[in-house]
Amino acid sequence: MAAAVPSEIWQGVQRWAELHLPTDPTLSQPVAVALSGGADSVALLLAAQAMWPGRVAAIHINHGLQSASQEFAAACHALCQGLQVHLSVAAVDVHCPQGASLEAQARAHRYAALADEAQRLNAVAVLLGHHADDQAETVLLALTRGAGLPGLSAMGERSLKHGVLFGRPLLAVRGAVIRQWLDASGVSFVEDPTNRDLAFTRNRIRHRVLPTLEAEFPSIVATLSRTARHAAEATGLLFELAQDDLGHVGDPPELKKLQSLPRARQANLLRHWLLSAAGAAPSTAQLDELLSQVARCVTRGHGISIKVSSGRVERVGGRLHYAAGL
Repeated sequence: MAAAVPSEIWQGVQRWAELHLPTDPTLSQPVAVALSGGADSVALLLAAQAMWPGRVAAIHINHGLQSASQEFAAACHALCQGLQVHLSVAAVDVHCPQGASLEAQARAHRYAALADEAQRLNAVAVLLGHHADDQAETVLLALTRGAGLPGLSAMGERSLKHGVLFGRPLLAVRGAVIRQWLDASGVSFVEDPTNRDLAFTRNRIRHRVLPTLEAEFPSIVATLSRTARHAAEATGLLFELAQDDLGHVGDPPELKKLQSLPRARQANLLRHWLLSAAGAAPSTAQLDELLSQVARCVTRGHGISIKVSSGRVERVGGRLHYAAGL
């Protein structure tokens, strides 16, 4: 059995619960934990079970992408049986269209499956085991891709996906604290072999870049987490501004009113509008081209046509429209 939950982990879970969960003492809905079988999710499950005894359920998603998938599921079964925690296992079939990221597709399927199981369990939230090192890696990964503020915001401590609340209570906890606790307690967990595959950019950041940075700047993980928090705050303000501007120019946007805004606000509004309409933000090149076409569109004869995600932005009358699947 695990030793007492370390204060950093306990305080992280407690703080998250106080901020984001209902405080009704009669609430009996389960709190779900996304359980991969790895150290982080195992530690989170143990901490959640200590905080909400009898109310915790675990959800394991089997992507079927690795030969060790059955081993992961078996480890989760054994752990939950020992803790007397209900375990739901959902298998997902990941389809990756040509040119798409397998990692992104697997992540999208995973969240959808977690949300489905959470709704079936009537869970109040699904907790995820991402920690401070994961957050730092995500910020560095965003920097390598030239991401804007939404990318630099990295992972929020809460988000809504598919109508389900997802939470990350361990974002202030170092990965080493988690592993030291499990090792000292004799609690076993599985190691995902793909986490050491240096073909993946994130793994190169984890095993090469971040250790080098930390040797030179010992507080770099905390610093990058602070950067993510500042970026998230700024992103929230830009979202509010985009909402206000969209209310002024209309949805879909009216060209003349859109052109009356400064270019930076046009970009912010169009990024927000397309994220809703297309389900994906435009690339920097796509957005720059769209802004240029909008600026040139001064007569009835000027058309607009640019591919974004799986569709196109086009001019229809005096407004922009997004047509999917073109």
